[in-house]
Amino acid sequence: MPALGILLSFGALLSWIIGDFFIQRSTRKIGNWETLFFIGIVGFIGILPFVYKKLPALFTNQDQLVFLTILSIITLVAALFLFEGLKRGKLAVIEPVYGLELPFTIGFSYILGKEHFPLAVYVIIIVVFVGILLAATQRFHHLRFYKTIFEKGVVWAAIGSVGMGLMNYLWGVGSQTISPLITIWFVHSFLAISCLLYITFVRNGARNLLEHFRHGLSSVIPASIFDNLAWIHYGYAMTLIPISIATTISESYIAGLVFIGVIINREKIAHHQLLGIVFVVVGTGIISWWFG
Repeated sequence: MPALGILLSFGALLSWIIGDFFIQRSTRKIGNWETLFFIGIVGFIGILPFVYKKLPALFTNQDQLVFLTILSIITLVAALFLFEGLKRGKLAVIEPVYGLELPFTIGFSYILGKEHFPLAVYVIIIVVFVGILLAATQRFHHLRFYKTIFEKGVVWAAIGSVGMGLMNYLWGVGSQTISPLITIWFVHSFLAISCLLYITFVRNGARNLLEHFRHGLSSVIPASIFDNLAWIHYGYAMTLIPISIATTISESYIAGLVFIGVIINREKIAHHQLLGIVFVVVGTGIISWWFG
């Protein structure tokens, strides 16, 4: 079963590679709230047939409802910060900041979830994290705090990464104690409803949603499908392997984006980026072998 958890983590990795690419395009075409609404509504409709029989029990369990509501609020806030970072900033600068999501998730899993591993495992996780930063950083000055902090979108992305770290841990808890599909369905339904209320009553723009959908069709649909697929893979992976390990593997999608750019688009990368990809591949390979 751990081997299946590793495989599902790689499924999340591949889905996020595709999903994040289209999310960036969608947020720039139609906006953050609209993109999040369509991601949520696809999750609500697509997952409902698989969970509707279990919903009566869910809505009579106050503890589970409170937990999922808190998780949904954290997810909404974190996603909006991350989307705003993508919308405002340069991808080359923002992607390394997203890598902070990994150590925050590990930290929450260690402190709150009591996930403890041998020292060697933490060393490998650090190697993967360093590899992600190197692979995602086109120029070293992007890693210099006193310069990067003033780049557009960085503060938004950094705050979002903290929220994502907590969110990843809570998603794992929800998947393990309730159900991966119910957790995903509830959170994405909450996102869809929240975004629709905001768009309707704050922006008075509900009538424009169909127009936004048509305008961003080529990016909204793949973004929504692959983001939901990523969370489904990730949720099930965390029921089979520790949250920290599932996150370490799936978070490597950041380096995967760089690698795909080289293979498909014939992009040129710096030597340190290639070294970062090697770190990620070797590190995730060792972790997969260790826990598989």
